[in-house]
Amino acid sequence: MNTRIPVNPGTVEWSGENPGIYLRDTADGPWTGLGIFFRVVLSPHGRGHTMIVLDEPDAAAGFPDAANICITDNKRMTKYLIEGFMSRFPSFKGKAALTGMSWHTLLSVRTEGDLEKQYSEIVTADGIEAVMTWKDMGEPFPVEVTPETSATRAHDMYSVFFEAKDASISVNGTPLRGRVSDRQFFGKTMSTAFLALSETWVTPAQGG
Repeated sequence: MNTRIPVNPGTVEWSGENPGIYLRDTADGPWTGLGIFFRVVLSPHGRGHTMIVLDEPDAAAGFPDAANICITDNKRMTKYLIEGFMSRFPSFKGKAALTGMSWHTLLSVRTEGDLEKQYSEIVTADGIEAVMTWKDMGEPFPVEVTPETSATRAHDMYSVFFEAKDASISVNGTPLRGRVSDRQFFGKTMSTAFLALSETWVTPAQGG
């Protein structure tokens, strides 16, 4: 049995919540809608909230031409998360919308529901309301991955995940196209909609 080290000697990059919803029309088709939410309690650029919704992931366009939007109350933190983490996530890697999306100042953020039947993150900006909703959650399970298996291929990551069997994303009441599908995730078949709570990303110590 491998010896578990009680204190990771690496550098904590950020910690918080990071739920996501990835939609497509067919099980093996391209992503038609991507949504990710950050509630960060610790980062090099402080605390904050960010919701990124990409209605046309492969289009370098922003609102109102496309519902490709970033709503945040901490722009420096968000740029740090995109450049060092999110742009490396397989579902977002190389997506033109990340460079063409429009940026908006967050006016409000709230949660609704519970962690069993239905849970929503709702953010508003000037003239925009974006809603991410997860439905029919499974039991929580802990995740602990190393750079070899983490989404960035560069960090240790610890989190508590809930798989959602159904989910939706909407901007100003209009739902994004597509539906939740299955994918291989953490060595198991999981839905492409999930809650990730108590999530912490760590840069491993040199030689660790």
